[in-house]
Amino acid sequence: MEFQQGRRDLPRHGLPEVEAGNVDAFLAAADGADAVAVLLSAGDPVRWPEAIDVAIVLPELIDAFQGRLRGAVIARQAESELGQRFGVRVQPTLIFCSKGETLGLIGKIQDWPVYIDRISKLLDRPRLSGASVVKSIIPQHTQREVGR
Repeated sequence: MEFQQGRRDLPRHGLPEVEAGNVDAFLAAADGADAVAVLLSAGDPVRWPEAIDVAIVLPELIDAFQGRLRGAVIARQAESELGQRFGVRVQPTLIFCSKGETLGLIGKIQDWPVYIDRISKLLDRPRLSGASVVKSIIPQHTQREVGR
């Protein structure tokens, strides 16, 4: 029974915990460091035991990408709200964000080469460099009388 209770604690390996009130500051700090933010939405480790595996893999991925990633774990009480914000559909999920954009999600535990391939593609794809204003191309409609 003690083993099962120990599995309730998700290993964080020194990664910060974020919630709705401080996630934007974490994302901005990652942007400021010219890194992509990686958020772990783990869910309940008892219900989804692979959450523990993903939590162990995340720091290894951060090391493998040599400063290009900054990781954090989403607090359990914030998973629903932040999950909706970032489009999480399954637990556990790694959420990749940069410059206000969600670059992609990787759900469940994956083989190491799959992580490396998917993350490399996310990091190397072109990203938004800033907001731009586009003139509307929708024509202005005038009210017409019916029956004339």
